[in-house]
Order: sequence, then C-alpha cells, then structure tokens
Amino acid sequence: MNLLIDEPPLQVLPSLAKELNSVDKAIMLQQIHYWSLRSTNIHDGHKWVYNTVKSWHDQFSWLSEKTVQRYLKQLEDDSYLITSNFNKAKFDRTKWYRINYDKMTSRRGLTVPTNGTDGPEAKGLTDLTYTRDYTETTTNNTKGQAQPDGLASSRKEIIEYLNQKLGTAFKPNAAKNRAFINARLKEGYTVDDFKKVIDNQIANWGNNPKMVRYLRPETLFGTKFDGYLNPIHVQRTERDQDLDGFAGQWTNF
Repeated sequence: MNLLIDEPPLQVLPSLAKELNSVDKAIMLQQIHYWSLRSTNIHDGHKWVYNTVKSWHDQFSWLSEKTVQRYLKQLEDDSYLITSNFNKAKFDRTKWYRINYDKMTSRRGLTVPTNGTDGPEAKGLTDLTYTRDYTETTTNNTKGQAQPDGLASSRKEIIEYLNQKLGTAFKPNAAKNRAFINARLKEGYTVDDFKKVIDNQIANWGNNPKMVRYLRPETLFGTKFDGYLNPIHVQRTERDQDLDGFAGQWTNF
C-alpha cells in the first residue's frame, strides 16, 4: 500500500492545531470553514453547513464515527462551532454548523465568508472537494509540474463502462471517484473486476427502487468491493425442495 500523498490532501495550519491541541480537530474545523465559504445556506446573516455525523465521518475516515461526533461536540462546547437546526422537518435532528469567527479573528488562515458566495452545500455532495489542488513534486519534477497519473486510463475505462450501463455522467477525475478507484486498483483489482462488480450490482439492485440510487462509484468501489465481486449464492438442497413440496401438499388439505 502506498502511503505517500497521491490524492488531494486536507490542509491545516500548525498554529490552529496547537491552539486546539489536536491536529484532527483542526482539520475538521478547517474543512467546515472550507464548506462555509461555498455554502448558500444563509440564516440570521450567517452562512451554515449541515451534515449527519456519518457524512462528516466520510470526510474524516481515519477517525471512528464516535470520535468525529465527540470532536464536533468538543468544538461546539469550546465555542469554536455554533450549532442550530434549520431543518424543515421537525423530526430531522441533523445539526447545522457555523464557525464562531469572532473567536477566530486572531487566527491566521481563516477568512470570514460573506453572504452571496456561490457554492454547494455540505450535505448531499456527490463529489468531495478539498481545500486546494495538490501538485506533486518528485526528483524528476523539481519545478512542481504535475506528473502524469498512471491510473487515469483505467479510471476512465471504468467510469465510462458504468456510465454506459446506467446512462449516467460520472466523472473519472472527481475526487471521490478517483480516491475509491485508485484504492482498489492499488489493492490489486483489475479493470475487469470493476466491470464485474458493476454488472453484479446492476443485476442485484437495478430493479429495486430503494437500492438503485446506490449504483454510484462511492458505493460500488468502496470497502465492500470484494463482497460485490464475489457474491455468495445460496444453493437450495434437495431437502429444501422436499420441504417446499410438503408445504404445497399441506395447503391442499
């Protein structure tokens, strides 16, 4: 497994990590700030972002879901985050967040977002975007030019196959698609394996209205990929068939 950077990283200022006494909480706060800059959800003169804990966990996947929830609560308790609920449905307890920029005015690196900035809201994003583009630098790339991506052609073939099967328009270089496909390819799976997973899950979910929405790269090519590639088919025994026959005879009485 390659643990060196080969995907857009999340950023954080060391001074913010020192202030919060936690690199993880600093990354989370920085990411919430990033989404705030792009949010169109304005209430009480402030920009807000909203997400379930599970969806936040998708962005901070090296942490457990409980840890993400605990860190968000700590940031709220320490007044770095302000929370509210602007959900239309009363039963919807999804929290809305905004950064307490009054507390952050002495911190470098956080620009207070102004009203009217166009951009996506945090919840429901199909493509996770990061705080800046990453330009790879190697010994053969001393001037910082981006190096060719050796997995790009495989990603393109996989996504084109998926789009052809579903009539969709997924992008091979969208951040989440790139991350999931690259991860599986580096684990040794082939392009044909991806196509088989696509075919398997279309057969399993394609006619199910509740499941068809999961025919997307982040679900198909995630951590359950091997299970989708090697589905278990339960074979019926002669005893099962005999029991079926007996049940049918019983209904005739």
